[in-house]
Amino acid sequence: MKKSNLKNGIPISPLLTQLDDDTDPVKKSTFLKARLLRICVYAVGVAVAISLIAKVLVSLINVVTNIAFYGQLSVAFHSPAANNLGMWVIAIPAIGGVIVGFMALYGSKAIRGHGIPEAMEQILVNESNIKPSITFLKPVSSAIAIGTGGPFGAEGPIIATGGALGSTLGQLFKVTANERKIILAAGATAGMSAIFGTPIAAIFLAIELLLFEFSPKSILPVALACITGAAGHHLLFESGPVFPMPDLAIPSNLALGIYSFMGLLIGLLSLGITKIVYFIEDAFEKLPIHWMWWPAIGGLAVGVIGYFAPHTLGVGYDNITGILSGTWPLTLIVSLCLFKFLSWAIALGSGTSGGTLAPLLTIGGASGAIIGSIILSYFPDAGITLPMAALIGMSAMFAGASRAFITSIVFALEATLQSHALLPLLGACTAAYIVSFFLMENTIMTEKIARRGISTPDSFEPDILQKMFVSDVINDDAIVLSADSTIKEVKNWLSKNKVADNYFILIDNNENYSGTLKITDIYNGDMDATAKLSDLVAPLHGTTIKSNDTLHRAVESMSKNNTEIVPILSAGKDGKVIGVLTYKDIIKAYQTNISKNENLHTKISLKRQRMKMVIRGKKLINLNNEDNKA
Repeated sequence: MKKSNLKNGIPISPLLTQLDDDTDPVKKSTFLKARLLRICVYAVGVAVAISLIAKVLVSLINVVTNIAFYGQLSVAFHSPAANNLGMWVIAIPAIGGVIVGFMALYGSKAIRGHGIPEAMEQILVNESNIKPSITFLKPVSSAIAIGTGGPFGAEGPIIATGGALGSTLGQLFKVTANERKIILAAGATAGMSAIFGTPIAAIFLAIELLLFEFSPKSILPVALACITGAAGHHLLFESGPVFPMPDLAIPSNLALGIYSFMGLLIGLLSLGITKIVYFIEDAFEKLPIHWMWWPAIGGLAVGVIGYFAPHTLGVGYDNITGILSGTWPLTLIVSLCLFKFLSWAIALGSGTSGGTLAPLLTIGGASGAIIGSIILSYFPDAGITLPMAALIGMSAMFAGASRAFITSIVFALEATLQSHALLPLLGACTAAYIVSFFLMENTIMTEKIARRGISTPDSFEPDILQKMFVSDVINDDAIVLSADSTIKEVKNWLSKNKVADNYFILIDNNENYSGTLKITDIYNGDMDATAKLSDLVAPLHGTTIKSNDTLHRAVESMSKNNTEIVPILSAGKDGKVIGVLTYKDIIKAYQTNISKNENLHTKISLKRQRMKMVIRGKKLINLNNEDNKA
């Protein structure tokens, strides 16, 4: 029987190499890199497919639009605003709503909604598993909803479709839930990149709204997918900025301050818009009719509004370009801002198949142009311009409503290629984000799933356990038992010594590691009392970690092997046992780290500094007096 404090270390058996391959960091690293390469290939494959689907979706929207509003079969883009249907235009969106309602009822209810919140929900609670049918039901239903006048953009549906395609591929192949999440995010953001040609913004969208992490294993597949999607955009659509606008000059400091103030106003506006959208959704929930008919009611409202304000019908990317040009009359911008919002809020609240990004950009751009016009009317020398005001309004609206801070800024830069807008965008989006963060509990993307009791991460902090090492919490006062001791001897020893441990480390006569033993095995009534402890464990059964490993790896290893204690080997080549690690040690270290980071304290005391100065002053005075006496 031995009780060792392990402070001097115990030689480890050379046979320890027979343990699980997970203990070999080289083999594990090679395996993980091979897996990452495979996931990258899957992501690129999904991106190629979703780029083609994006082209098909846009073409299908154009076909439905031309049939519904012009009675002709064509894939060419024609804005529904130029139709000559008169009052018949009211019925077109309602018919589209009826079709979408039937598709949701008999196809899948998952086609209803924005697109991004639904993808977030599947990632958070369903291991990123989306029904494969969404891959074709979502784009078809969205094409019908938008093509018949729905005030949505193609980006929301294509994000949902890309996510569904990535999830389906992840369900067909043998991958982990986390890898499936990455493929889902790659498909979703590749779709956004294919529509707008904004790969960097798409990558940040994945980080801020889908992945909730930042690591090579997630960023590399998503980045490759977004690059592929952007290549698809340039090949299948057009090159150059998706929202062309006049060249912007470098703003003055006064103008920067005004743009930032506008961001505060837009942030407040985004808060109100989010509240109204979900107020309307709640109102539809109270209707005494089946939800299948709600999109038809919403479509009827879209038709009525579209009759009086035709520019509110359809995708409206041309509206964004017009607002950014700075040449549209103020009356048209005010009309578009108000009626586009009403049309979109009612349609979205009805549960039809649509998105949020394009309407938010339109409403935000129009709001920025309106606020800029008011400021210029009172302060003509303010130094701001209407195109810049519209651009920062567009971006700040998205930042405030979605809280996708970096995505909002980068998207505006990529979509317009206006580098001089960087500082105004940064100031305005920061102001809008501040308003949203302090005044709104959930965003337009998370409110729906939050009502279902699903919490979304709000930070991307690194795992605390990945920043702490085993050597920081090593327990070198553990109990070590001789493998040659009998069960009877150990029981007698335990009866005389109070022991709180549930696991013990076994060593042989040469003090080599022999395995890990549970205390319950010792008191197993079926075992012969004269049996040795070595008979209770398989040869070298257990796992080990090194002192320079992180606590994250230790937890991972302990969880995989279902053990509460592991021997710790020295980081050197000798591989000696220098201690043990228990789950209690890990929890204590975690709590200590949390307490250290959250406790309020001061590192520099002004009072102490003043006292030091007084003491130094007295010493100098004393020295001067002594010199004078001398």
